[in-house]
Amino acid sequence: MHIDNKTIHELDQEYGEKTMNQNSLSKVQRLKEVLLTNLLGELPTIAFGPSLRKLLYRFIFTKIDNSVYIQNGVEFIGSNQIEIGSDVHIFKGVRIDAKGENNRVTLEKGVALEKDVTIGALDNTCVQIGEGTFIGPGACIAGPGDITIGKRCLIAAHTGIFSNNHNFADPTKYIVDQGITRQGIVIEDDCWIGHNVTILDGVTIGEGSVIGAGAVVSKDIPPYSIAVGVPAKVIKKRDAKELVFNYQSSNE
Repeated sequence: MHIDNKTIHELDQEYGEKTMNQNSLSKVQRLKEVLLTNLLGELPTIAFGPSLRKLLYRFIFTKIDNSVYIQNGVEFIGSNQIEIGSDVHIFKGVRIDAKGENNRVTLEKGVALEKDVTIGALDNTCVQIGEGTFIGPGACIAGPGDITIGKRCLIAAHTGIFSNNHNFADPTKYIVDQGITRQGIVIEDDCWIGHNVTILDGVTIGEGSVIGAGAVVSKDIPPYSIAVGVPAKVIKKRDAKELVFNYQSSNE
C-alpha cells in the first residue's frame, strides 16, 4: 500500500494536535482539582467543610452521589477517574491516586475509608470496592493491576493489597529495570481480613472467608474458609451450622 508524504505529514499533524488537546484538557482538569481541593480540602466540619466538598467536588469527579461525607485532610489525584457512591464516608488522611491512563477507582454505596487509607492505581488499573465495605486505618490498596473487593467486607487496619510483582530473575540488572507482572486480586463478598494481613498478586479470596491477623496470602482461598499464617493456610471451614446461625441473626 502506498501512502504519499503529504498523507503521512497530515496524519502526524492530526496525531500531534490530538495529543496537545488531550494534554491541555488534562492540565485544565488538574488545575480545577488542585484549586478546589486546596480551597476546600482543609475546611473542618464546623466551617461546613463536608457540605461544601460534597457540593463543589461534583465539578471534578466522574461521579459523586448524595450523602457523601469527606472529612478534611483528604487528598485526591486524578479525580476525573474516581466514582463515589451514596453514603460513602472518607476520613482524614486518606489518599486516592487515580492518575494515569485508563484507570478507574470506584467506591460503591456505603463504603467507609478510615484514616490514612491509601489507594493507588497507576496505569490501566481498575480498583472497585463494593457496597458497604469497611477499610480500616492505614490500609494500602495498590496497583498497577486490577483489585476488586466485594460487598460488606471488613478490611482491618494496616492491611496491604498489592496487585503486581516485580521480576527479578536477572541478577545482572537492577530489579527496578526488569518490569512487573500483574494478574489482579479478587476479594469476594462478606470477607473479614484481619489486622496487618498482606494479600499478594494473583489471589482470589472466596466469599465469606476469614483471614487471621498477620497472614500473608499468596494462593487462592476457597469460599467460607478460615486461613492463618505465613504463607496463609486454611485451618478450618465455616461449617453449615455456623453459616445458618449467622444468616438467621442478620435477618432478625
